[in-house]
Amino acid sequence: MTDDVRLRRGRGALGFSFFVQGVAFALLVTRIPAIQDRYGISDGLLPAFLAAVPILAGASSVATEHLVKRVAPSVVLRWAQPLVLLSLLGVGAGGQMWHVAVALGAFGLSVGALDASMNMLGVSLQRVYGRSIMLGFHAAYSLGGILGASASWAGAHWELNLFVSYLPAVVVLLPMAFLGSRRYVDGPAGQGEGDGKGLGAGGFKLLLPLCLVMACAYIGDSTVANWSAKYLQDVLGSSEQMATVPYNVYMVTTLVGRAVGDLGVRRFGAATVVRAGTLVAAGGFAVVAAAPGAWVGMLGFTLLGIGLCVIVPQTFAAAGRLFPGASDTAVARLNIFNYVGFLIGSPLVGAVGDAWSYRGAMLVPMALVLVTLLQARSFGSEGARYGVRHERRVGDRAVDVGRGGNEV
Repeated sequence: MTDDVRLRRGRGALGFSFFVQGVAFALLVTRIPAIQDRYGISDGLLPAFLAAVPILAGASSVATEHLVKRVAPSVVLRWAQPLVLLSLLGVGAGGQMWHVAVALGAFGLSVGALDASMNMLGVSLQRVYGRSIMLGFHAAYSLGGILGASASWAGAHWELNLFVSYLPAVVVLLPMAFLGSRRYVDGPAGQGEGDGKGLGAGGFKLLLPLCLVMACAYIGDSTVANWSAKYLQDVLGSSEQMATVPYNVYMVTTLVGRAVGDLGVRRFGAATVVRAGTLVAAGGFAVVAAAPGAWVGMLGFTLLGIGLCVIVPQTFAAAGRLFPGASDTAVARLNIFNYVGFLIGSPLVGAVGDAWSYRGAMLVPMALVLVTLLQARSFGSEGARYGVRHERRVGDRAVDVGRGGNEV
């Protein structure tokens, strides 16, 4: 098998892994009310259950940083993804509160390892390709989220219990993901030579601006996920049916933006694309906050999807460029701030909304997203413009030569 064929198959397999994760996560979060009803979880206790998942995922991401010093990220991903799907099925199969506690705990631990290892492989593949491909992987995740949310709607519409609702997805996706995992491609030998020593002296200080960007991006994302429906219905006076639309619109626009975003990075560079996305996202929050009615609010959430969708994939890619010899460590540590943003976002908006107003609360994630503009230099300049003057041809494929001219 030629290197080109192996790389294409590895890229396709990893893209499918992102897709499966999008399906699984959407199936979980969109059925939270049904989970609460099934297990009799009180409103007071529910936040503790929901917070436990990202906390455990963050701890698992830290553990994955050390695990990949002994085994390849592809091995971690190969076993983490089936565990995510099986723990999802466990959420629907139990009958007592401790059952769901164990299942959600397993989901959190396995999803942390999965997110970290998936993005490690994506960053290493992008370096080998020598052009931006990370947005394409995250586009696959968005597509999976749309399909997962649609499947959840169907399950709720037909009043299926959770186990029956989750079972078809697990039965179909688990064997396909496991078979596809045989085609994962790890980074070239020597790429992770620095991982055994971590990021080096002062390394985390260099990574910190990207960690801040990641947390702020997920604060914005969690605001849409948790508050868009309530905002449209309670603040803008939409119908209950229309209130369910903004998140779907948001997911569709993230899919479209990520599908074409790699072309923008190749043409204009990562920093320029991230700056543009930040301004569009901030504009989206401003439109939502000032919207006189539901349709203008929908426009704001549409802008949010277009703007936010580019930030997270490019933040992972920037971490890989910043630490080319320790990219796995950088990605694992950066991934923790995914969960930090998720934990902070929803409670922060809720607290500001209760204390002041929900219109005013939308200005908080807007201001935090704008922090990205101050950190745009962390995304690189010419070194981040894959496919323009940053690659050379080796056979039939491009190989990134790095900012310092070292071949990967």
